[in-house]
Amino acid sequence: MEVSDENELDRLLFFEEARKISEANYVSDPNDADNLTRWAGALLELSQCQSRQDSLKMIKDATTKLELALSINPKKHETLWCLGNAQTSLAFLTNKEDEATPYFEMAAKYFQQAVDEDPTNEIYLKSFKISSKAPELHREILKQGLDQQMAGVVPSTAASSGSKKPGKKGKKNKDIRYNIFGCIVLAIGIIVWVGFAKSQRPP
Repeated sequence: MEVSDENELDRLLFFEEARKISEANYVSDPNDADNLTRWAGALLELSQCQSRQDSLKMIKDATTKLELALSINPKKHETLWCLGNAQTSLAFLTNKEDEATPYFEMAAKYFQQAVDEDPTNEIYLKSFKISSKAPELHREILKQGLDQQMAGVVPSTAASSGSKKPGKKGKKNKDIRYNIFGCIVLAIGIIVWVGFAKSQRPP
């Protein structure tokens, strides 16, 4: 796990502590939908700083906890919204468009349900709006990745003369992906943070 600066480390420590608190609370009350949602939110936050394999594992673990929270309280809009983010994260970690599509469809469904439960929530409204653009962005990311692979097979003279362009595309590609994950992470972080404040359990 690479930590870029002190603020990032503080953030990771906060969410690791949140995860531990939620895990301990689950033992005493496994039917607390708020606690399950906070636990899943902390896992989604922590998943952004892991290797791809570990990230997938954490997101799937978070999804299981969110689905359990929904079985306890099917109208809990925070849980629905977090599930939408989990599905979006899974889609962007998928390297094939046809495999990503069901995740994007599920994300849009969960975002719509969150909006239905809390129509004035701007975060939910923006998430739902952005979810319609996410598949196109994912397609573009995959296309640029393919372009880079093809650029890698060109003869060495052509590759050396055009070597700067694929590098810039790759950086732009990564920047876009990080911007999307950054928005998801920030919003989930706010929800988890507020959830802990409401529960009056100090982190």
